[in-house]
Amino acid sequence: MNISEFWQDAIVPALVEYIRIPAKSPHFDRDWQAHGYIDEAARLAARWCEENAIAGMKLEIVRLEGRTPCLFIDVPGTSAGKDPVLIYGHLDKQPEMTGWREGLGPWTPVIEEGKLYGRGGADDGYAVFCAIAALKQLHADKRPHRRCVILIECCEESGSFDLPAYLESLAPQIGTPSFVVGLDSGCGNYSQLWGTASLRGLVNGVLTVEVLTEGVHSGDASGVVASSFRIARALLERLDSAQTGVVSDRALQAEIPAERKTQAQRAAQVLGEEIWRKFPFVDGMRAMHGDVAELILNRTWRPMLAVTGADGLPAPANAGNVLRPKTQLVLSLRLPPTLHAERAAQRVKQLLEADPPYGARVRFAYGQAATGWNAPATAPWLERAVSQASQQHYGQPAMWMGEGGTIPFMAMLGEKFPQAQFLITGVLGPHSNAHGPNEFLHLAYAKKLTACVADVLTAHAAS
Repeated sequence: MNISEFWQDAIVPALVEYIRIPAKSPHFDRDWQAHGYIDEAARLAARWCEENAIAGMKLEIVRLEGRTPCLFIDVPGTSAGKDPVLIYGHLDKQPEMTGWREGLGPWTPVIEEGKLYGRGGADDGYAVFCAIAALKQLHADKRPHRRCVILIECCEESGSFDLPAYLESLAPQIGTPSFVVGLDSGCGNYSQLWGTASLRGLVNGVLTVEVLTEGVHSGDASGVVASSFRIARALLERLDSAQTGVVSDRALQAEIPAERKTQAQRAAQVLGEEIWRKFPFVDGMRAMHGDVAELILNRTWRPMLAVTGADGLPAPANAGNVLRPKTQLVLSLRLPPTLHAERAAQRVKQLLEADPPYGARVRFAYGQAATGWNAPATAPWLERAVSQASQQHYGQPAMWMGEGGTIPFMAMLGEKFPQAQFLITGVLGPHSNAHGPNEFLHLAYAKKLTACVADVLTAHAAS
């Protein structure tokens, strides 16, 4: 078997069909059950796995009442070790997003210059295909691996709120993994294998500021009634500085381990200005810091706030001279990996709601509080295996770096299996733009990543 050819002949056509399915996560499609797209994506992946089954493999689409489905695959080991490997991915997707360039679209798969464009191919539809391909390669080469259980959920983009129930339900079948492979992360470039050393946590919520029961003439009211938007601005200053973006509250910060600072320095030497050049800055815009290592720590270990949505603000064409009754802002606060998310969410609520200016009615309702993850010390066998795999398939040394996103599953697994080793990796590299327009999967990188996963699984069997 040749992984590159298998990708072209078997995986790419399946991913093309997967991209066509608008399998938006439940948070973005409240009627997901009636629409049936998530189930369609799960069935597509299951059919493909059955068509490319590995000897002794068992597959089931597990369905707990009222929850998104979960694809569970059990592949017998070919080595003596009894403790299994857990391989993770997901099939649910982010919403469409505007701004796709002409000829592209979220549900329109297009292959161009070695990239497969469309929503979900890189985040994270490729994962189940990658896992099966890696194991098929090991069987073709007659190389050993321990028992592998592949868990593919359909709720990750909504915070994995269905996952704990599946972990509990499937616990007897999963066992106690000594090694976890997560395929839902990023890479700093497409030139070498990247391992994720940490993931930030997340608090998502809606800040509502109400000052009136209905809108009134701004000429009559301004100067008497405080603008709800100005009050919201003042409240946000309690979280982060408008001048610097720094979140100063000590309860929302955590000490950065020395090892992670060293890894950031090494990554900065490899990536250089690409760490910020990969973003589509408008002319004249610059990054928040001139030191690349500091930018890496900003996006991986420091709390950072983004306003990702708003309500109560009419479109410019419909905006009259009205002092609006309320402003709602959707807040996305990324947290340091080691910070407890629920406590952080309560602190944010306390900061925003306490002593509201002018007695305005202020509420902060958070819908997601996901704790981040900091990898345990890397075992020598894993450090060696990752390094050798990167050299073998990319011709470059492996790199370790934190990621700014959140994978709630990792915190769950880190707590549930504290003795396990973790290889969290993925294909979300420069310009791949997960969650945004023009998302793509870098096919050449994904093929080599699959080969690396196979090599590391064999190394684990001998550990």
